[in-house]
Amino acid sequence: MAITQAVANSFKQQILFGSHNFTLTTGSVFKLALYTSSATLDSSTTVYTSTNEVANTGQYTTGGGTLVNVTPLVSSGVAFTNFNDISFTGVTLTARGALIYNTSNTNAAVCVLDFTSDKTATAGTFTIQFPANTTSAALLRISG
Repeated sequence: MAITQAVANSFKQQILFGSHNFTLTTGSVFKLALYTSSATLDSSTTVYTSTNEVANTGQYTTGGGTLVNVTPLVSSGVAFTNFNDISFTGVTLTARGALIYNTSNTNAAVCVLDFTSDKTATAGTFTIQFPANTTSAALLRISG
């Protein structure tokens, strides 16, 4: 069992079908679910699963939290988008990774985040900080 950071292969095809809309106010609804080190998530993950998801605690509930989209941009031939940071308060948990998925598109997987080691919070706040929304750092980037 392992968590490997990747953009889901199914997502790559679905964006060509127009199945995902990252626009801030009118776009799809994306969520982030946290997983234990027992989970198996990688580029072949196609949909959200509750198997080996972190248990309900504090503000974190099964299915994860809703992300705030950052409207896509294009600069220097690179299209890119991101999400605002997300925090879960009052939690006691250990997570090894996360899955971002689209609830507006039958819980389709977007990407897997690998934390590289277990991350914990004890009666505190667990925050996912996304990279800068730039051509070289944004979570999702397309260049040709």
